[in-house]
Amino acid sequence: MSYCKVRKAEIYYEDLGEGIPIIMIHGFSPDHRLMKGCMEPLFKERKGWRRIYIDLPGMGRTKNYQDISTSDDMLESVIEFIDHIIPNQDYVIAGESYGGYLARGIIHKQLQHIKGAAFICPVIYPYAKDRSLVPHIVMKRDESFLESLSPEELEDFSHNNVVLNEHTWVRYNQEVVSGARISDSRLLSKVQQNYGFSFSIDQYEFHKPSVFLLGRQDSVVGYQDALNLLNKYSRGTFGILDEAGHNLQIEKDILFNSLINDWLDRVNEN
Repeated sequence: MSYCKVRKAEIYYEDLGEGIPIIMIHGFSPDHRLMKGCMEPLFKERKGWRRIYIDLPGMGRTKNYQDISTSDDMLESVIEFIDHIIPNQDYVIAGESYGGYLARGIIHKQLQHIKGAAFICPVIYPYAKDRSLVPHIVMKRDESFLESLSPEELEDFSHNNVVLNEHTWVRYNQEVVSGARISDSRLLSKVQQNYGFSFSIDQYEFHKPSVFLLGRQDSVVGYQDALNLLNKYSRGTFGILDEAGHNLQIEKDILFNSLINDWLDRVNEN
């Protein structure tokens, strides 16, 4: 196991491959397995990329984070981690949900070092009251498979997903639930009190290859708010995927792979 000590935490991370560094940042309550599950399959066919998966404070195996209480603290810790692991290097960043919010904070702080950015169902506005949300709706159900689940499993599964079948169930448990089960609910509740940064992000235009992957049925962060950033990301692909909720990377995995591969190709060309 690898740890990197920063001022307010000891961050667990997994460092795979060699080449252009990609910092992978998961969402709020899961751990690095969320990003590793959707991104690693892409690199079976790709060389020249160093993938760095982290566990945010209060999540996964990261420890000694008692001084973390705000998203500013989270961002500060991630930037310190980056400065320790890849000092003075250019890099690429990919973030899912809350990780996408942190990624935009990193762009604000380290714009000159970032060669590209991917956002998977990103948090645009930190507080739900400010978001343009769609109602939760299940788009596909495999009734024969769903009969094998307990009532509790079915309730959780149908609350967080819009495609309900064995494929999404297995990956949802392996990549999302596994991390959420071991998260520190006390720390997460504390951070949620100060979920937004204390400063304004999206002040600069980002002219490197980027991609925004948005679920048309994402009832957690929505998709419409991300379109407000179109003019800030001049090299951005914005994809609104039907039959996809907040776990888009699982529910639309083939299209996800294609769009992320396209983004990686564009980063390589620069």
